[in-house]
Amino acid sequence: MDHRPQAWGRPRDDVYGSYDASYLNSGNPKAATQSPVVTGTSVIAVKFKDGVVMAADNLASYGSLARFRDVSRLRTFAGTSVIGFGGDVSDMQYLDRHLNELAIDEAYSTDPSPPPSDDAADATSNGNSSRTTLNAANLHTYLAKLLYARRSKFDPLWNHLLVAGFDGEGEPFLASADLRGTAFSAPALATGYGAMLAVPILRRHASTDEQARQLDRDAAVALVRECMKVLYYRDARSLDHYSLAVVTASGVEISSDEKLENQSWAFAERIRGYGTQTV
Repeated sequence: MDHRPQAWGRPRDDVYGSYDASYLNSGNPKAATQSPVVTGTSVIAVKFKDGVVMAADNLASYGSLARFRDVSRLRTFAGTSVIGFGGDVSDMQYLDRHLNELAIDEAYSTDPSPPPSDDAADATSNGNSSRTTLNAANLHTYLAKLLYARRSKFDPLWNHLLVAGFDGEGEPFLASADLRGTAFSAPALATGYGAMLAVPILRRHASTDEQARQLDRDAAVALVRECMKVLYYRDARSLDHYSLAVVTASGVEISSDEKLENQSWAFAERIRGYGTQTV
């Protein structure tokens, strides 16, 4: 290597030849986030009888460095849905801007027809309006197709998303979509490390929709808080400050300054089989 400061990071030209940058102008498709650098870890969510609870910590890691500690990875859409982002933070910011534009378009897309009669007003109140609004189920379908389209261009958005809200029938909705466009729904979901550690805990109480309907809001929030505590202890890329969102029929409530309480590493004294400890 050439150790002069002006040439740091480049091989020596007299040994390896001069650097050929012609491939940058080859006309190949633009590639982005093939190796994500600043990333967020798990997002967890669970349904309950009146809605959905979702949480994600506020850490954005630069590799293994806990670089940014105030990054909220939960976003609202139209005041009725919440999107939780795991994965690359720059792609999260791109999707956030895209969703803001989509929400503005939705807000301005009014029906130009004259005011409805009494019968039409009744039909509108029953959910049969001629104007289509993006509920959480529609939003999830849109995002899944967007992710699949980017994957098909070999320029994926390096994110794993959870979408929470309500479907067209007014039932609580929770679904997942990843960078390949794989999409599915379940009463309890998590991304990243949480898929291995948090989902088994959530499924003890909400493995089916029938079980989820037995959970009230307080029980669901307590369950999510417990999962965040487990992830803080077990996931090296997590943080004890996190964001918590509760989606109900009355709207979305998000708190971005939640903190784990009663933290204690006393249990580590009981762990045997590591380092100089003996069983």
